[in-house]
Amino acid sequence: MTPLTPAGAAVPLPALTGDLTADAALLAGHTREATARLAALPAPPDRDTSRHELAAHLHTGSRTLRGRFMHRHAGEVYDVLTDARTRHRGLADLALAAADRFPGLVPTAAELAAERALPQAAKEGLEIDQGVFFRALLSHPQAGPHLADAMMLPCRRALELRETFRTEGRVRLASVRLERHGTTAHLTVENAHCLNAEDERLIDDMETAVDLVLLDEATHVGVVRGGEVDHPRYAGRRVFSAGINLKELHAGRISLTGFLLRRELGYLTKIAHGLLVDPAPDAYPYRTAHKPWIAAVDSFAIGGGMQLLMVFDHVIAADDAYFSLPAADEGIVPGAGNFRLGRMTGARPARRVILGGHRIQAGDPDAHLVCDEVVPAHEIGARVEAAAARLDNPAVTANRRMLALAEEPRDRFLAYLAEFAYVQATRLYAADVLEKVARKPGRPGGK
Repeated sequence: MTPLTPAGAAVPLPALTGDLTADAALLAGHTREATARLAALPAPPDRDTSRHELAAHLHTGSRTLRGRFMHRHAGEVYDVLTDARTRHRGLADLALAAADRFPGLVPTAAELAAERALPQAAKEGLEIDQGVFFRALLSHPQAGPHLADAMMLPCRRALELRETFRTEGRVRLASVRLERHGTTAHLTVENAHCLNAEDERLIDDMETAVDLVLLDEATHVGVVRGGEVDHPRYAGRRVFSAGINLKELHAGRISLTGFLLRRELGYLTKIAHGLLVDPAPDAYPYRTAHKPWIAAVDSFAIGGGMQLLMVFDHVIAADDAYFSLPAADEGIVPGAGNFRLGRMTGARPARRVILGGHRIQAGDPDAHLVCDEVVPAHEIGARVEAAAARLDNPAVTANRRMLALAEEPRDRFLAYLAEFAYVQATRLYAADVLEKVARKPGRPGGK
C-alpha cells in the first residue's frame, strides 16, 4: 500500500454560524465527505499504520465538529427530538431519531447494525459519536434532567407483566427469576453459563424485574441474590456477579446505549433514586416510588457486581466472598463506581480498589466499608429475612429517599454521567482495551 498522509487528506472544518438549521447543514456536508473517505479505506483490521492514522484524523475532525455543534445547540437539538420536552424518549430511541433528523451527528440504525455484526476490534468505533452526543445532552441543564426522567420511567415489558406479578407473585425472565414471599420480592440472577456476568439480555431483565418490584404495591422490600452457576470451579454454588461479560465485549455485543448507559441511567438509578411513576413536575405526593433494597453476596461481586452494591441499603456477604473493581486492569471505567465508592470507603481506599485493583475479602477489616454483615453462607437466607423485616418500615422508605437526595444530588450525578458517556465510549475502542479483550476472549466475566 502507498503511505497516506493525514494532512493531505484532511476535510476542512467549517465555521459554525450559531443557527441550528445552517449548522446542521454544515455538519451533514462535512461528515458526508469524511465518511466517504473512510469508506474508501480498508476495514480497520486491514489498515496499515498510515491508514490507521488517516482514519483517526478523519474521525477526530468530525468529532471535533460534532462536539462544537452540540456545545452550541444541545438544548435546541433535544427540543426538536422531544417536541420541546413534551415527549420522553429513551437513549437508543433518541439517538436513532437524532441520526434521522440531524444527518452525520450520530450513526444511523443501518450503520449500528453493521458494526454490531463485527467483533469489537473490527469496528470503526461509531459509538464514540454517540458518546459526544450524550455528553452534551446529559450536561445540559434542561435536556439532562429530562433525559434522566425518560430513563426512570417504567419499561414497557414491566408494564405488560405488572398484573401477572401482582396476581401470581412470580415472573420468570430469561436470566432473572422474581418471586414475592410475604412483602419481600426476591430477584435471583440466573445467567449461570457466565458466572452471572452482565450482558445486554441481563440488563434488560434486571430493569424489568426492578420495575416490577417498585410498581408492586404488595412488595415493600427488594432482595437481589445470584443463583447457582455451572462453571466447573463453582458448580452448584451461588455467585453474585462476575461483572461485565468480556466474551460478549470481545464479540462486539456490549453497546453504549443498550448496556453501559442504560444500566447506569436505568435499573441502577431506579434502585438508588426510585421509579418515576408520575413525570409531572407538580406530582403529589411524589414523582418517584422508593423501596429499600438488600443484596446477598455469595462467592464474589466483581466489577459491575460491586458497583451494584453501592446503591443498596443493606449488604449481606458470605464469609468467603470478595469484592473487586478490575475495570482499570480491563481498561474501562467502572460505571458510576468512581462517583460512589469514595463516599463509602474514603478517597485513598477507593483509589486502591479502582486504580490499583485491590481486592476486598469479606473477612478483611475494611470489608465493613462495602457490606453490612459477613456470615457463613448457609446463614444468608435467614439474615436476609431478618434484614427485610427491619427495613419493612415506612420510615425507612422516607429516610432512604432523603439519603439519596443528600448523597447523590442530580446535578452532580448527571455531570458525572455526561463525562462517563464519552470516556467509556472511547475506552471501548482504545487499543489497550482491544488488545486485552482479544487475549482473553473466552473469559466470561470481569475477573
